[in-house]
Amino acid sequence: MQRRTLMKAALTAVTLTALQATTALAENTVLKIGFVGVTSGPAAAWGISNQRSMEARASWINETGGYTIGGTTYDIEIVSFDDQKDPKRAIAGMEKMAQEGIHYVVGPNVDDGAAAVRPVAEANGIMYFPYAFPKSLYQAPASNAVLGMVANYQSGPAIYKYLMDEKGVKTVAFIAANESDPLSQRDGGVEAATALGMEVVSANVTYQVDTTDFTPVLTPVMRSRPDLLVLSGVSPANAPQLIRSARELGFQGVISTETAQDAGVLAEGAGDLANGFISVGGASTPELASPMMNEFVQRYTDMFGEYNDESNTKVYALEYILETLKADPSAITDVDAFQATMDTFEAPNPYMNGDAKLRYVGMSSFGQKRQVSVPLVVNVYQDGEFETLFVAEVD
Repeated sequence: MQRRTLMKAALTAVTLTALQATTALAENTVLKIGFVGVTSGPAAAWGISNQRSMEARASWINETGGYTIGGTTYDIEIVSFDDQKDPKRAIAGMEKMAQEGIHYVVGPNVDDGAAAVRPVAEANGIMYFPYAFPKSLYQAPASNAVLGMVANYQSGPAIYKYLMDEKGVKTVAFIAANESDPLSQRDGGVEAATALGMEVVSANVTYQVDTTDFTPVLTPVMRSRPDLLVLSGVSPANAPQLIRSARELGFQGVISTETAQDAGVLAEGAGDLANGFISVGGASTPELASPMMNEFVQRYTDMFGEYNDESNTKVYALEYILETLKADPSAITDVDAFQATMDTFEAPNPYMNGDAKLRYVGMSSFGQKRQVSVPLVVNVYQDGEFETLFVAEVD
């Protein structure tokens, strides 16, 4: 009898301990942050990098006790929606976020999607952080979109100027997919190159995104003999095909783009032919990366089995959202308060060494602070990896 009583007492203690642990875990309120972007198709790498960055960071926050805003500790839940690079699906995704009462969303990844969701975001009190470049999204009277990276009209001139000074580049040709996003980036590139005094020798050749043989597309461009070939707005899937075709046609000049790329995809699709290819990288380098950035990379890799350099940029959006909410807790349900906080917001940048700050920029480009401040890191691909070419800042 005594043994049975002792066993019952022990079981009761274990049950109470388990209940207490469960209660402790359940004490945190859940804060939902949305993601609407492309995670399938030729441009999938862009959105996958976003989603995985958010999920890796949220898991880390939750594992270490949650995130405290205004005296309340939250577990972070990422609610994701694949818009398949389709504006109609992007609208559906943003509507889903509104239905779930989500006020902060990362994405979409392309111009059409970011423009399409604007009415839904503004009507439902949603701040969204797109990776799309139309200035109209960030200039007044627009107020709910915040650019999550460096735009092509900010990175393009920096790349062209570097190549003029360091490589003696004088002539440039542009090629773009026949879609609004790449065509817009091409036009911006042409304008920037012309302003710098470069000679644009070809800018009217386009291709369909499902093209598999780029030799006929590139042949007329190669006849113009440019020093620099710019792949405007090129997706990670199309980049290695274009590079391979250009090199096989005998092009020996520089090839660049203002979009982020995937080293693994380049290695698989173009191999050594991609050596020397210049692209915008993630917002970090080994010298810039803080211990927290290094831990983020390790956690991301452990969670997903690989790492995408672009996530050095994509990690920032969630951090900006949470830190701005911490600065004014009323903004959790009031995006007007969030917007008011943005003008003076400043917090330590946990992902960079030194005294770098998280702050909103964009006055020069948009006339209001509607862009996150991240370093402009320009990479060159070499033997399966990205190497840092140069680092700059954007106001």
